[in-house]
Amino acid sequence: MPEKNALLFAGQGAQTVGMGRDLAGEFPVAADLFREADEILGRKLSGIAWNGPIEELTKTLNCQPALYVHGLACLAALREIGGNFPVGGAAGLSLGEITAHAAAGTFDFATGLKLVQLRAQFMEEACAATLGGMAAMIGGMENDVRRLAADEDVDVANINAPGQIVITGELAKVEAAVGVAKEYGIGRAMMLNVAGAYHSRLMESAYEKLGAVLEHVPIQPPRFPVISNVTGMEVATPVEIRRTLQDQVTGTVRWLDCTERLVDLGCDFFIELGPGGVLAGLLRRSRKDMGVISVSDAESVRKCAKALLTTALRAVKTRVSRGGGIG
Repeated sequence: MPEKNALLFAGQGAQTVGMGRDLAGEFPVAADLFREADEILGRKLSGIAWNGPIEELTKTLNCQPALYVHGLACLAALREIGGNFPVGGAAGLSLGEITAHAAAGTFDFATGLKLVQLRAQFMEEACAATLGGMAAMIGGMENDVRRLAADEDVDVANINAPGQIVITGELAKVEAAVGVAKEYGIGRAMMLNVAGAYHSRLMESAYEKLGAVLEHVPIQPPRFPVISNVTGMEVATPVEIRRTLQDQVTGTVRWLDCTERLVDLGCDFFIELGPGGVLAGLLRRSRKDMGVISVSDAESVRKCAKALLTTALRAVKTRVSRGGGIG
């Protein structure tokens, strides 16, 4: 039964209009985070997250900070009714890695939000200056996708789950790669509706700008392990954290490695914090034996808190029955 909980934070693409509205209505701690975010950013981010329209929310400058605030609001609400449950590790998909660090106390809420806003700005500027695209490769082996990427001069953006890999780069080259994917043993290839070539060399300008900002961000040792997207391993020192957050902008997101590392650390119950349930779905593809629950609204917060309480009580009873006591 679960003894170590892992936190998973959503990335760009998971956004939905209305995210966080009922949380703020029911949990004052969640409402406070959205209110603080509005004050820090000097605009009504909460209004965009709660009311849309989706075209406005999907813009990188709005989407990334909205997901950051929503993920931490979900966690704050969960802790309010579920208590200070133990966390064995955390990871976040792309933007979500910064949310994971904020949850672990690497930096405070305000510092993380400002960092996310600048990251979003730099990435949006890079998208505007280039013509890039991304495509999903479904059903192919990693080596085959990497061979295709090398032959077509594009990059590998995400390794999300077995048989689910995303490529990224110049739009024409990505389209060409989609056209020949079957020749590399890839079952299905499809273009993604994105603003640019995230996690590719086309993000070089964002990489440089973010690196300069990160030099001045105060970094504390995380309270629990946070897994880096680019290494698939935990990072602990300020130097490591700054470097990996910068490298992630142009590097491959090794999401499968991130979740596998959390399993290696002993995590056996995963809590996805963010809309959509995508990360829970990816985990089920690779680890059907793992417990996982998605938390995005008030109802799912209550459901998760109940599950945490139930498993905690079972763990206590097990220790007592084995003569271990409860001290």
